[in-house]
Formats: sequence, C-alpha cells, structure tokens
Amino acid sequence: MIHFDAVSKIYTTGSQAVRDITFSVESQEFVSIIGRSGAGKSTLLKLLLAEERPTNGTVYFDTINVHEVPRRRLSAVRRRIGNVFQDVKLISDRTAFENIAFVLEAAGTPDNDIDENVIHALDIVGLPHKAEAFPAELSGGERQRIAIARAIINSPDVVLADEPTGNLDPLNTAEIVALMQKINELGITVIMTTHSEDIVNSLGRRVITMDSGAIVSDEKEGKYIRVE
Repeated sequence: MIHFDAVSKIYTTGSQAVRDITFSVESQEFVSIIGRSGAGKSTLLKLLLAEERPTNGTVYFDTINVHEVPRRRLSAVRRRIGNVFQDVKLISDRTAFENIAFVLEAAGTPDNDIDENVIHALDIVGLPHKAEAFPAELSGGERQRIAIARAIINSPDVVLADEPTGNLDPLNTAEIVALMQKINELGITVIMTTHSEDIVNSLGRRVITMDSGAIVSDEKEGKYIRVE
C-alpha cells in the first residue's frame, strides 16, 4: 500500500532529515515508528502527505507517486489519509460535532450524510454524549478522541498518528492506544510515531526504529530498541 523507495530529504539549511529510506507498509498493518526527537519520524509522514518533497527517491501510495500528483488532485489523495497530531488542532469556537463535520463540509458532503457519519464517528471514539461540547470543555484525552474521530470521518485507508499521546497522562495514553488498535481492527492501516517504550512494548506489533534520519531496525513483532 505504501512504499518509500530510496528516499532522502535534505533541507535548504543543509540538514538531512531522512537518509536513503526504503520500506513498505501493507494494507491493514499497524506500524510504530520510534526514535529520538529529530530522528526523522515526522518528516516521513510529511513526505507521504506530499507536504514535503524528497530530495531523492520516490514515495508511493498504492501505485501513485504522491509527488507527481497534480495539485488539483492532491486533495483527493489526502482524503484517503487521516491525520492525528500531538497538538489536536481543534477549532476552539466549534463544538466537537462541528469540528468533525468540518472535514465533510469542505468536501461538499450532503447535510444528511454529514449528520449520520459524524454520529457514527463519535460512537467509535466513545463520545456521543460530547457532541455539543466545545474543546475547552473537554479533557485532553477527550480532545484527542475528537481529533481521531475527525481523522476517520472520511473512512480513510490510512491513519497517520504523530505522537498522539505526547501530551497525555498514562491512563489517557492507554485509552488512545486502545482506540488506535480498534481503528486498525476496522481495517484501517495505522502508522504511529511515538517516543514511548511502554506503548511499543504493549502493542507487540511492527516497529521501525529511526536514528539520524535512517532506519536502524525494522522488527515485525518489535520491542522498543534504545539507540545509544
């Protein structure tokens, strides 16, 4: 489904964020990408979304070279990829329902379909009773759940989660990780970056370890590997 072929990214400052990366992710996999801050984890996700262009190499989503997609068609490709961030990026003056619905409104979805799909997404993340709450009225864990509902509202093929538990306490972290597993069980591919040894070890799923922009380990049923 996703393939990075000899991908490198060098910024204009001369900093090399990614070094000759080659790996694939199959449909419905759950993959954790780990490594210290600056290892290149977030850059990988930006390259897949075509928010950054590689200096060398090619990034494929299905058979599509994402960096050759015309700008007018790029939004259609990105709708197949849901995004979850450490900073949840909710709109403060919109309710939970409205924050989720905004994605469908932007795509021109009919109102009846918006209502049905948003209610379903809220059910998946366990917050149907918070539909009319504003972000300031939600806990940190609840805000992240709403962000996840927003990420899956288009029924994406893939969800990219960039440090989704970075600002959460251990209890909310466990709940968010369980929710990401639930989404994966619904048939959605999940790629999650994290610093957390506990998260990686609890999942027991594929782990890609990065250091200084390179992949140093790729374990199918991985454990957290410390990079010295």
